Amino acid sequence: MQISVRHQPSFAVVRVELAPGEQLRGESGCMAAHSWGVTVDAQMQGGFMKSLSRSMLGGESLYVSSFTAHPEHPGWVDLAAQLPGDAVVLDCTPQMPLVLTKGSWLASAPTVELDTKFGGTANLFGGEGAFVVRATGTGPVIASCYGALDRHDLPEGGGFTVDSGHVVAYEDRVAPQMRKVSRGLMATAKSGEGWVFDFRGPGTVWTQSRNPSELVGWLARMLPSRG
Repeated sequence: MQISVRHQPSFAVVRVELAPGEQLRGESGCMAAHSWGVTVDAQMQGGFMKSLSRSMLGGESLYVSSFTAHPEHPGWVDLAAQLPGDAVVLDCTPQMPLVLTKGSWLASAPTVELDTKFGGTANLFGGEGAFVVRATGTGPVIASCYGALDRHDLPEGGGFTVDSGHVVAYEDRVAPQMRKVSRGLMATAKSGEGWVFDFRGPGTVWTQSRNPSELVGWLARMLPSRG
């Protein structure tokens, strides 16, 4: 499959060009358009328990959409995320699995397996969900983000600190360490921040310029209360 991204960085649309009979798996509701001859199906991937775990713990949909090109003709599928922002195509290999945070997985090749992984209580307290999605196998993985996307290539021993809600994905070899942004609950509350991740290289981390949880909190404050 050939993958290209257009309308970056605010309203990214990902076009996946499929060879005859080739298949793509995507998040439920991710399809914006597709060429004639492409068939669309939805089913649970990996069995009921694995799908339920990915849905309830990893924040992804229970059903995964499958897009298959016509057996004799190529086709294409346009994908778009729910929130306005960028998208990136990541390369998953057996030697380098990928970890994606809640809601970041958009689509991937059928040769890529998705499972849930405990991402630390920092995600839980930060509102991002305690579990993340781990991608293994071989093939492209398409991740979406809220806002603009930044890539951080960390050398051996190098690192940085990022708010838990701004993490999109990272290589599985990069193990984040969680901590409160400040010492003591009062200092943390005054800072307006919560939990952060300390990432140490070597490895690559992708972050987003906006935090979806902050958007939800802002909408909750702006919307009129029923009571």
